[in-house]
Amino acid sequence: MTVAEWLRARTPDAPRRLTERIDGALGARRGLDSVDVGTHCVDAAESLLHELMSQSSAGREAALDLLAVDALVTYAFEAWSQEPAAIPGRAAVVMTRLAATVRA
Repeated sequence: MTVAEWLRARTPDAPRRLTERIDGALGARRGLDSVDVGTHCVDAAESLLHELMSQSSAGREAALDLLAVDALVTYAFEAWSQEPAAIPGRAAVVMTRLAATVRA
């Protein structure tokens, strides 16, 4: 199963525009094996957030991108929920990575 197939199996479906933005953020990662879907989603979220933070200003036009970042991180934790004991460590890593992106 690919990352794209794993995402399409989530219910309920995300709104079409959000799904398209997530797909765009994932890029080539969509075709990778879903065994590492959590990591691929966080990598895409971090890249998209970095894009947003590199803009001189972000207004309402950034809302869809911010929703996509949130959705990608949510999908990552959904994937990782199969290993609940690892969640605190993964959460710390994700928060550190995203915070570093905002500060950069």
